[in-house]
Amino acid sequence: MFVHNLRLGTGSLRRNPLLTVLMIMSIGFGVAASMVTYAVFRAVSGDPIPQKSSQLFVPQIDNRGPQYNRHGEPPDALNYTDAMALMRAHKAVHQTLLFQVGLSVMPEDSHRMPFKALGYATYGDFFTMFDVPFQYGSAWGTEQDEAREPVAVISRTLNQKLFGGENSVGRRITLDDRQYRIVGVTENWDPKPRFFDMFSGNAYAEPSQIYVPFTYAIDQRIDTYGNNNCGSDGKRGDDWDSWLRGECVWISPWVELDTAEQVQAYKQFLNGYAEEQRRGGRFNWAPNNRLRDVHEWLDYEHAVPPESRISLSLALGFLVICLVNTIGLLLAKFMRRAPEIGVRRALGASRGAIYRQFLAEAGMVGLAGGCLGLVLTGLGMLGIGLVFEPQIAKLAHLDFSLVLLTLLLAVTATVLAAFYPTWRAAQIQPAWQLKSN
Repeated sequence: MFVHNLRLGTGSLRRNPLLTVLMIMSIGFGVAASMVTYAVFRAVSGDPIPQKSSQLFVPQIDNRGPQYNRHGEPPDALNYTDAMALMRAHKAVHQTLLFQVGLSVMPEDSHRMPFKALGYATYGDFFTMFDVPFQYGSAWGTEQDEAREPVAVISRTLNQKLFGGENSVGRRITLDDRQYRIVGVTENWDPKPRFFDMFSGNAYAEPSQIYVPFTYAIDQRIDTYGNNNCGSDGKRGDDWDSWLRGECVWISPWVELDTAEQVQAYKQFLNGYAEEQRRGGRFNWAPNNRLRDVHEWLDYEHAVPPESRISLSLALGFLVICLVNTIGLLLAKFMRRAPEIGVRRALGASRGAIYRQFLAEAGMVGLAGGCLGLVLTGLGMLGIGLVFEPQIAKLAHLDFSLVLLTLLLAVTATVLAAFYPTWRAAQIQPAWQLKSN
């Protein structure tokens, strides 16, 4: 029976090619607009570390006071004094600090030019906390952190560029005229958004290439390549030591807490630390701290660009308009067949049979519109960069799941849109049609 309904629907669509083309185009354009913007929204709103997003937290400490806060919120990063205090206290299961570095890489081949590589100065716990995969070797350990050893972890891409993809563990790499011993090579790892460095605006930046110990970077006075926020006065200090002792924030802290009890205990620790600073005269305001997990942190930092939300809303509105037009076209098409429907009903066809035939016809329109939508979605992917920033635009891609979603949305939306025209068609009284004809 289903095949019979498809045959009837095909014949009906062929009898009115103009209406059929208009409906297919309406569905195709509406679905394509929705899928292109959804592809971007999906890329920027996903969970970058779903297996641990509820266990990783960003501590924030107010070192400026209510006069200089933004809507009562503490700074998005820590200064050196507070960051090191958290590390020395070691109140978390795992903890790390990080700041962005930009180092010049000197290839072993003297004929090749040096180039800049971006990465992070951090602690060895960084790799454990964020589940960083390794191609060769592993992260450095606590001993290297404490000894301030010149070791490095490099990315698979950088390893391919420098060593042809061979196992480079144990070899040396020259960064800013300093020799580092390579202890590990990461697999291709680039969570989006880059939740652990929202402070420096690197949510959708290029993948990191190098990682060096935080303690060694401080010992060698390697400056931050990321943001450095010194508050209202904008004073960084006259030299390195005054900068470290000052109130400029530039270090992103992360802690791993596995249970609700650990979270509560860490909040109490933060409040106790801030209260201790107040009693010592450094702060003259009540503790104003935050402890946000990954999801809360991304929401707070507005990781999802507002233009992606707006574009998705507009595209869905456009799809609704297209569906309304489709409803009108289907209604006109079905009601023109009133005599045919009356005869079929008089010969014994039930309302259910009318529903099945016309909904099958609508499904065929939806499927054809979905195929057109796939083509238009593919073309739309090429033009995303005209609407979104290149770093965001390149994240959107047409994969198998989006193909299925496009077809499913087109067919489902069209079938749902066809219910009202089909209902009107099924209500036609056979006697009236027979009398009028």
